[in-house]
Amino acid sequence: MARYTGPKNRICRIFGEPILGSGKSLDKNSFPPGQHGNSRKRKSTSEYAIQLKEKQKAKYTYGVLEKQFRNTYVEANRLKGATGENLIKLLEARLDNTVYRMGIAPTRPAARQLVSHKHIMVNGHIVNIPSYRLKPGDVIEVKPKSKVNTDLMSMLGSKNPKINWVDFNEKDMKGTYLAHPERESVPENIKEQLIVELYSK
Repeated sequence: MARYTGPKNRICRIFGEPILGSGKSLDKNSFPPGQHGNSRKRKSTSEYAIQLKEKQKAKYTYGVLEKQFRNTYVEANRLKGATGENLIKLLEARLDNTVYRMGIAPTRPAARQLVSHKHIMVNGHIVNIPSYRLKPGDVIEVKPKSKVNTDLMSMLGSKNPKINWVDFNEKDMKGTYLAHPERESVPENIKEQLIVELYSK
């Protein structure tokens, strides 16, 4: 299963944000990667480059590869409403992202691994497809056998208090995808309109 396996710190430096990992190293070295470091003279950024960079940021944030991301955009464009907001909603509805949002895993890559290794159930059935699209009312829980796995339980983090479209019971290791989120509720710093403009060319 394809995914990005390169240095996470480099990606954080490209965008100047901790979109992968904690981003602690940005405090020491926040300028973009490349030969000659911060002394390199950089040309002014074109409109296309800004739009492309925003798309790349969204791809790395949600762990989606190019073809999958474009297919998600095409689907978002078919739906009623603003295409950019629909795109964010579809990305947030991914199973691996929701496992991360609930706090079952500390990062999206860790959540993807839990799903791929069949630790997660949806509506009582094991689902091992990270891109599985959730619907409002779907119940997500850790598989009963996995609940006694001490290594797995040590990964459990706390739910982001800003997330109001998922509900999670830490004691039962079970949660519900309540609704598709409104754009203003999603904390990710992504300018989705730039992505729409890029694909509209």
